[in-house]
Amino acid sequence: MESDALFTLGEPAGAPSAPAGSGGVDGFTAAGADSPLPVRMRPASIDELVGQDHLLAPGAPLRQLVEAAAPMSVILWGPPGSGKTTIAHLVARATDRRFVAMSALTAGVKDVRAVIETARRQRRAGGPPTVLFIDEVHRFSKTQQDSLLAAVEDRTVTLLAATTENPYFSVISPLLSRCVLLTLQPLDDDAVRGLLRRAVADERGLGGALTLATDAEDHLVRLAGGDVRKALTALEAAAATATARGVDRIDLAVAEQAVDVAAVRYDRDGDAHYDVTSAFIKSMRGSDVDAALHWLARMLVAGEDARFIARRMVIFASEDVGMADPTALTVATAAAHAVEYVGLPEAQLNLAQAVIHLATAPKSNSATTAIGAAIADVRAGRGGAVPRGLRDSHYAGARGLGHGAGYRYPHDDHRGVVTQQYVPDDLVGTDYYQPSGHGAERAVATRLPLLRRIVRGLPTPPARVEAAVSGGRPADAVRADGANEGGSDAVGEGQQ
Repeated sequence: MESDALFTLGEPAGAPSAPAGSGGVDGFTAAGADSPLPVRMRPASIDELVGQDHLLAPGAPLRQLVEAAAPMSVILWGPPGSGKTTIAHLVARATDRRFVAMSALTAGVKDVRAVIETARRQRRAGGPPTVLFIDEVHRFSKTQQDSLLAAVEDRTVTLLAATTENPYFSVISPLLSRCVLLTLQPLDDDAVRGLLRRAVADERGLGGALTLATDAEDHLVRLAGGDVRKALTALEAAAATATARGVDRIDLAVAEQAVDVAAVRYDRDGDAHYDVTSAFIKSMRGSDVDAALHWLARMLVAGEDARFIARRMVIFASEDVGMADPTALTVATAAAHAVEYVGLPEAQLNLAQAVIHLATAPKSNSATTAIGAAIADVRAGRGGAVPRGLRDSHYAGARGLGHGAGYRYPHDDHRGVVTQQYVPDDLVGTDYYQPSGHGAERAVATRLPLLRRIVRGLPTPPARVEAAVSGGRPADAVRADGANEGGSDAVGEGQQ
């Protein structure tokens, strides 16, 4: 649950009386003089809302929601500190609506049904409409989300749901289709800076009792990373440190003492997990070693499982580097072993070395496309019986069935390759592997056409064969018959 879901306001006009001692609307408690700074500085009107200009135009869904112009259900999706709960407070201030707030962390189906039943009774009696705010709606199970469908459909309640997770993954489709999805963006640096300055001067905040140095302001903006709640919390901590020192100015030293490290926005089970992982992979694929190291550091600082990181790198080594640098898989596998053998924090050195190797290596996705094409053919039904010469002939009676007949043993040819059909009849001439010209794969790209021509029995200039296939062995070493059909095909001898 976002921390500001606990920070609430006074009861709106027209709302039913809250339980004694609650100090606010259902599920919210009133903000007081001793409330945290982010609570005291919460916008009192939609005009004070900062950073979501794309949703605040006249007639926009967000403005209609806050101003009670239309009873539409809305899902607010955005990162922490972008204003989701603030919008809920603004809705709660609207007149002639009953507002009920709950958190998906603590509420269950029973609680939801109780709110819906009360809303239905009041609606039948001509009472005010009900707005149901559910914070962290992605925490609700499918069954819990199902319990909302009918009430949202017939507008027994107007649903206002907030989530930090991608609703296309975390909210069931029937509920999503009944709501307007509004995406909130992280606040940019200018917006955060403006809110810090407002908090320093406003009577709800520091009331001008302290000043904020420019370098300290820059530090707080940088640490916030677009999360205004984090910025205001840090400002409040810095103000307390300055007061304890008996000074009336928050300088950089005071700010650094109060907040010495930025919390990393990363949820191992959430949307950011997949976004950061995607950025990590794409940075290595794009050969931006510095970006790749940043995303690696982001995952490590956030406490990501190092084994997960290592597994992704092992996959990447074949998927995106492949034959352009065959040592990449060895390096990635060694890093994965180091994670198991050494563990963190020391294994971060092994991971960093592997990331540098993978990011700076020449790239080829030929292995990926080759196996993809082969699998597609198999799934399409292509591929007949195993050619008779390739079948297992080591067991009793196999040769009587003709298994292994005509098999040509490549090592009996000085080139190590002979003309022979290795694929089913309907795949003769099919090319799956298409080497790139990058890195070590450039040499493979030169050799492969010659190997294919020999295997398929196509004419090949002898000189080129000698140079590219047999490793430059002298021409007089070529046997007159060009190949030998001898050699064992026993499984135990490794030729199968």
